Amino acid sequence: MADNQEMSLLEKKVVEQIEYYFGDHNLPRDKFLKEQLQLDDGWVTLETMLKFNRLKSLTSDAAAIVESLQKSKTGLLEISEDKTKIRRNPNKPLPEDNEEYRDVLKHKSVYMKGFPLETTLDEIKEWFADKGTVENIYMRKGAQKTFKGSIFVVLESEEAAKALVERTDVKEYKGNEMIVMMKEAYFSKKFAERKQNRVEAKAKAKGEKEDKQKQAEEEELKSLNDQRGCLLKFSGELGQTSREDFHTVFSDHAQIKWIDFTRGAKEGTILFHSNAQEALQKVREAHGGEDPKVKEQVVQWEVLEGDAEMETLKKIIEDQQESMNKRKGGRGGHRGRGRGRGGRRDRGGREQTQFKGKKTKFESDEEGDEEQASPKKRPLESNGQDNEEPACKQVKSENGS
Repeated sequence: MADNQEMSLLEKKVVEQIEYYFGDHNLPRDKFLKEQLQLDDGWVTLETMLKFNRLKSLTSDAAAIVESLQKSKTGLLEISEDKTKIRRNPNKPLPEDNEEYRDVLKHKSVYMKGFPLETTLDEIKEWFADKGTVENIYMRKGAQKTFKGSIFVVLESEEAAKALVERTDVKEYKGNEMIVMMKEAYFSKKFAERKQNRVEAKAKAKGEKEDKQKQAEEEELKSLNDQRGCLLKFSGELGQTSREDFHTVFSDHAQIKWIDFTRGAKEGTILFHSNAQEALQKVREAHGGEDPKVKEQVVQWEVLEGDAEMETLKKIIEDQQESMNKRKGGRGGHRGRGRGRGGRRDRGGREQTQFKGKKTKFESDEEGDEEQASPKKRPLESNGQDNEEPACKQVKSENGS
């Protein structure tokens, strides 16, 4: 065979393209070409090869392809006797795709970013013409299959890759500043960034949860302060007195928001919409200045203040919240507990008043401080796409694209 230097520029491009198709980097992930190899002991017709767009754009002349391949000195391809088919030389099998091979490939690969998005593969290959022996160029593409401006380039050895990273003439491309680093370093950097992002997201979620909790506490405190002075405690030998009986006592003088009382208990509390002392005073005046009885039972009345008032209000708000949550869940109210709430009519036909204060948030209402779902793990040796598209999805593989 003749020396490579005797090739014309077109012949050299044809040989590079076809040898790329059958090369170590493309063939293992080229589903279409691998299927063709199964049909005829590895032979592929030139007619089939001319269906590859990039080769067809160089030449559609099968004879020219044969003539170009005959000048190659790599020995990668064989030509059939009738010169209608080609195949990869059986004496040059594909390297075994194992951990050792992937490690070697990783250490001779370089990541480069900064190319204009309209840059073509031919332009990048021309730029690399005097920068070492390049085995493969992979143009990284995004979700829309458009060039991202970055590539992975595979050199002939780890030493060649490191030398490329150190070159000053690869730090700029057509006025654009380039990022150049070993592929391994790039993936380590991306892994560290993702880890940091997860830490920051977790901290943000925790901060948001704490802010919501603080806001809930502030709203609860405001709700409590808005209802101060509205709480009346009662106690005594109450027998079978019911909540409805207390409504009867106060219905003509004040509006009740909530009654916390269980039949048979000796004490309970009433939360009014208005001032409890004023409500009690009106009832006393209606009873000749004396404390009102409930179903002829003597009752002691006390307007709660200070810490006792605040603690009781908190308890009432929690009960109200629990009652609302149960209603939302389709379950009944506090039937067993006997705590009163509005919205129903009692046996005497009087309509109780619903609690219409602000909804109080509690810690159990907030979503847990869950870490954002981690992205799927990907092998270090990726094919360059952000989403790491599997090789089996590639039907036709162009040289480096």
